[in-house]
Amino acid sequence: MLSNTEIVVRYNETDQMGVVYHANYLVWLEMGRTKFLADIGFNYADIEKHGLLFPVREINIEYLIPCRYGETVFVETSVKDFSSVKTVYQHTIKNTNNEIKAKAISTVVCVSKDTFKLTRIEKVLPDVYQAYKNLKN
Repeated sequence: MLSNTEIVVRYNETDQMGVVYHANYLVWLEMGRTKFLADIGFNYADIEKHGLLFPVREINIEYLIPCRYGETVFVETSVKDFSSVKTVYQHTIKNTNNEIKAKAISTVVCVSKDTFKLTRIEKVLPDVYQAYKNLKN
């Protein structure tokens, strides 16, 4: 499954060179992961209410073509790998001309909100686990 998040680049996201400051891509990836979750029927705030969090463990971004103020880009997000404690997302950022601006891999882990210890998602939210598991089929 591919989730698509549209972003219109805001002025405050750019640097003095007129291009999107590199750290803002991290925010866009988060938006992509959150939208992916919504697209498969779950709300991240509701998951937090059940005592789970998904902190980022690792991110790798390859910047290819600068994104610029006013440009519309799309963050395409899919699941590359999934287990009960870890999800690896693949992201591609494209513009309206379908040019690939950046590629990224982000890894999040499932932890208890109270202890921040790794937690098996199927023990707390089996329906979320099953939805991700079904993506492999």
